[in-house]
Amino acid sequence: MSPPLVSVVTPSLNMAAYVAETVRSVLEQDYPRLEYIAVDGGSTDGTLEILAGFSDRLRLIAQRDSSPAEAINRGFAAAHGEIFAWLAADDYYFPGAVSAAVAALTAHPEVGGVYGDGVWVDAAGNRLGAYPVRDFDPQRLAEECFICQPAAFLRRRAFESVGGLETRWRYTFDYDLWIRISRRWTLLRLPAPLAASRMHAGTITLGARRRVLEENIRLLVHHFGYAPLRTVFAYAAHLVDRRDQFFEPLAPSALKFALSLPLGLYFNRRRPGRFLAEWLAAARAGAGPQSLVRAKK
Repeated sequence: MSPPLVSVVTPSLNMAAYVAETVRSVLEQDYPRLEYIAVDGGSTDGTLEILAGFSDRLRLIAQRDSSPAEAINRGFAAAHGEIFAWLAADDYYFPGAVSAAVAALTAHPEVGGVYGDGVWVDAAGNRLGAYPVRDFDPQRLAEECFICQPAAFLRRRAFESVGGLETRWRYTFDYDLWIRISRRWTLLRLPAPLAASRMHAGTITLGARRRVLEENIRLLVHHFGYAPLRTVFAYAAHLVDRRDQFFEPLAPSALKFALSLPLGLYFNRRRPGRFLAEWLAAARAGAGPQSLVRAKK
């Protein structure tokens, strides 16, 4: 039997500095059946010209979109694979990533997808640290996103069963997808590094930090009816000092902890008692706001 076709989609917008490395990391995979689609939303920095240079090995869709989620959905709508993955135009796969993911999916036909370990790198590709990947636990998604998106591979039927990416979430659409898929499917962690996630000022995660943190809170309230103190505290801290909480680590203080109370009561206005109890418990614990600092997201 032929191995399953894997469709990889790369959404791009003005990523000329990185996109060639991204494309090569896909095209140089050792997997024999790979369909590659790049969806560009209107780049003006040379990204389109770079992608055109690979036109004999990838399909390019150049069409303006409202968000990366819309671009990814467009790419998958044109894809034919049984297995889906998307790779941002500044991230890249490690050698053998696709083969390892397909092997795991073949060995576990009951799961809706697999995800591997990831590595954070900077703009120059220097290693910054390991992404805090965890074993699959749907309940833990109520507290954090522990799946490294570029290291994830999904069965087409799992992706389509939840309607694809929800475009209303501009920054947290991957986190939203994991939550919705986890309610129908089991995902499997593959304990091997599959991809690099590049962190630089131009990324959504860092470039729009306030909006990312706020949308993360709203996403958790939408799905679970509650945003935990740790998530609200990160938002409060950013409002005070504007740190990106990655290259500039979150700096806890009594002021930021105090601000998290009215913010948490506002966002959790359907469950104010629960948030107040969590906030008071943290205040009484004696560890102070330092206890609310967690691994980089």
